[in-house]
Amino acid sequence: MSVIHDSDALADSDEMAAIDAFNDKLQAQGSWVFAGGLAAPEASTVIDNRGESPVLTDGPFLETKEFVIGFWIMEAPDLDAVLQLAAEGSRACNRKLEVRPIR
Repeated sequence: MSVIHDSDALADSDEMAAIDAFNDKLQAQGSWVFAGGLAAPEASTVIDNRGESPVLTDGPFLETKEFVIGFWIMEAPDLDAVLQLAAEGSRACNRKLEVRPIR
């Protein structure tokens, strides 16, 4: 699940507490694999080594109002269970989530 962010504001203390509680729930029920937060796109470097030498560019790959600010990797028995967890995670972090399976 990718956490989609759309403002300059980072999570406040209430959101962080809700995220921590959600993470604790995932761990307790055995769904937790890994989670992490990401820095803002301005902190990124894009590397393109498809040519003769690598080209490094500071800043985001795409200019957009929404961007991935974090993610959860979890195990669930089926899509319905994942979507239920995503609804809870969206509430906890107060942001939209995108769900995709790992291939």
